[in-house]
Amino acid sequence: MTSEQAKVMTMTAAVELLVQPGISVALGTSLEGLIPFAAGHEIIRQGIRDLTLVGPISDLLFDQMIGGGCVSRIRAAWVGNVSTGLGHHFRRAVERQEPAPLEVEDHSNFTMALSLEAGALGVPFLPARTLLGSDIIRDNPHFRIQPCPFTGEPLLLVRAIRPDLAIIHVQRADSFGNAHLWGNMGVSEAAARAARAVLLVAEEIVTPEVIRSDPNRTVFPGFIVCAVVEEPWGAHPSAVQGHYGHDDPIYVDYSNETRNEETSRAWFERWVYGVKNRQEYLERIPSEHLEALRVHHPAPAAPADFGW
Repeated sequence: MTSEQAKVMTMTAAVELLVQPGISVALGTSLEGLIPFAAGHEIIRQGIRDLTLVGPISDLLFDQMIGGGCVSRIRAAWVGNVSTGLGHHFRRAVERQEPAPLEVEDHSNFTMALSLEAGALGVPFLPARTLLGSDIIRDNPHFRIQPCPFTGEPLLLVRAIRPDLAIIHVQRADSFGNAHLWGNMGVSEAAARAARAVLLVAEEIVTPEVIRSDPNRTVFPGFIVCAVVEEPWGAHPSAVQGHYGHDDPIYVDYSNETRNEETSRAWFERWVYGVKNRQEYLERIPSEHLEALRVHHPAPAAPADFGW
C-alpha cells in the first residue's frame, strides 16, 4: 500500500482484509472513549470467530462481540458496562459457556499497559512491583515472579503482548494513515506500535497539510497503518473528545435489553444484523438525540508555532 488512496477503504473492506478467524485484536485502548463500535459491529456481521480480544477497560464492545459469538479468549482488566456495571453476555459466557466457552486471562490496567509497551519495545517482558501478592497473577502464563538481578528483591515480570491487529479510533487522519489523537489516549499508542497491523477509524479524513501542521499530535505515523476508514460517529455510544459525548441512555438500554437471550437476539437484530453499515445504524437514532451529544462548548487548544 504505497499510494495515498490505497489505505482508504470502507469498513466492510477493511474488516475483510485485516480481521481473520483466530487472530488477536486490541480494542478500546483509549479506555472509556474512542471505542471502535462501528468496527466491532462489522466484525459481528461478517461472522468472524475465535478471536482473542485484548484491552484494558474494554466496555460494552467486548460484551457485544462475545454475544455475537466472535470471541473465544479475553485478555483484559475489566469487561462490562461502564454505565450499569454488568456485561450480561460476558457473564453468560463465563458462567454457562453461552453462546460459546470463553477463556479469560486477568490483568490490571497497569499490567495491560506494560504488556503492550513491552510488545511495542520489542522486549519479551517488563518488570514491575504491582500485583505481587495478588490473586490476579495466580495461574496466569503472562506473569512470572523473579528476583531482581541487582537487588535480589522480588519483581513481577509482565510478558509482552503483540496483538495481530489493533483497531484504533481517532479524531482525524489523512489518507496515508497519519493520524491525530487527543484527549485520553489510554494505551492506544503502545497498542498500535505493538500490533502487527493497525486499522484506523477516523471521524474525518483530512489533507496531509492538516496533519503536518501539528506534528506533536501525530500519535500514529502512516507507515504502521494498514487501512483507514472514515466513519463519523464510529465510536458511538462512547465519547470522542471534541466531537460528541458519552451516550448514557444507550448504555442503560443495552443493559436492560440484553438481560436474557431472547431480548439479546432482538437487540442484535435491531442494531447490528438489521443494518448494513454505520449510516443505517445512525438513521435509527433520532437526530435530536445525536445533536444533544455534540460538543456545545468548544475548548480549542492554543495554536503552536512550528516556524523557523
